[in-house]
Amino acid sequence: QVQLVESGGGLVQPGGSLRLSCAASGFTVSSYPMAWFRRAPGKEREFVSGIAWSGASTRYADSVKGRFTISRDNAKNTVYLQMNSLKPEDTAVYFCARGPGSLSGNYVPVVSSMYNYWAQGTQVTVSS
Repeated sequence: QVQLVESGGGLVQPGGSLRLSCAASGFTVSSYPMAWFRRAPGKEREFVSGIAWSGASTRYADSVKGRFTISRDNAKNTVYLQMNSLKPEDTAVYFCARGPGSLSGNYVPVVSSMYNYWAQGTQVTVSS
């Protein structure tokens, strides 16, 4: 049974940092593309960052480039999103997701419909 369990959200001041974790079970994260999406109040869900199953390729939304870093720990079967220099506009519910296993090893989809398993979401609030 595929499960994705997130942790690490919370309230942080502007300029602060948080690290989100996504612990996977029922599959191996190194065999599938993994990604983080977010949905801000009143907005549609958007791609934040992703990592190809090969681990050799990552992608970031322009709005988070240089501030966020996606990584994974194969031994812990966990994917992380390190978020630095947080801004109020980063406030959202963050979701990790698993993509299909049939893709090229270096491909990272950015369309949410290509991801077929989702975590429950964790709230990140950036406010002073």
